[in-house]
Amino acid sequence: MKIAVVGTGYVGVVTGTCLAEVGIDVTCIDIDTKKIENLKNGILPIYEPGLEELVTRNTEANRLHFSTSLAESIKGCDIAFIAVGTPPGEDGSADLKYVLAVAREIGENIDDYIVVVTKSTVPVGTAQKVKFEVQQALDKRNSRLTYDVASNPEFLKEGAAVEDFLKPDRIVVGVESKKAEEIMRRLYKPFLLNGHPIIFMDIPSAEMTKYAANAMLATKISFMNDIANLCEIMGADVNLVRKGIGSDPRSGNKFIYPGIGYGGSCFPKDVKALVKSSEENGHKMRILQAVEDVNEDQKHVLVKKINK
Repeated sequence: MKIAVVGTGYVGVVTGTCLAEVGIDVTCIDIDTKKIENLKNGILPIYEPGLEELVTRNTEANRLHFSTSLAESIKGCDIAFIAVGTPPGEDGSADLKYVLAVAREIGENIDDYIVVVTKSTVPVGTAQKVKFEVQQALDKRNSRLTYDVASNPEFLKEGAAVEDFLKPDRIVVGVESKKAEEIMRRLYKPFLLNGHPIIFMDIPSAEMTKYAANAMLATKISFMNDIANLCEIMGADVNLVRKGIGSDPRSGNKFIYPGIGYGGSCFPKDVKALVKSSEENGHKMRILQAVEDVNEDQKHVLVKKINK
């Protein structure tokens, strides 16, 4: 297979290098001439344990290439990954101008069927905007070339990105055609042989999965900081509390099914009690209060659905 990875930031370099490591012919593309020259000479824009060695090895093996020309590099590619930045705008929304500019340039230069994959973290609905830009560019060329779009979010931890990519706990791919699914499955075949799971889904669900995963982790961090502050007030040791709740296996794929809210004899009274006792000690558990509020609202959702 031959693929192009547009963008040589954190995600782009790691993605391109690790795919080259499993035998794929990869070209990483960037408009920054200095960055590309550095990469050709083994000078990386980021530090990740093990990455420099992989870049050197795969460059020498002629599996990993670097270029400033998308037009030249995209020819004959099966897949084009878009891995450019999506900086936050003033209102907090993701700025998609770089993603859409790349999509437009891909449409201007492809010479055969290709799968255009968003690897950058993008809001739900971005793939459709990418599709629109590619199609617009093709229409201007009066071209009837076919293509597919897909979403393949990354789940890389800084400091362990190479390990996370080569030994993923899951590979999430959003597609809208069987042909795109077959090509993406072929791309990740080396990982599947090693038993790493791949989860195919529709594109909006794949885009949402990335945001939901990050939001859940961010919520856990803020929740534990809230608990730590309460522990300090009430004389408890948060490190011991952390060990006590961290051994609970339900924190993984349990308790993530949506429904009419939580009930039973423990959750409602315990959440209320913790919120109340924190208030009595001069500390407001904002996240937990929001949990309580959402649960109260969720009880009415089923009735609204029935009425509708």
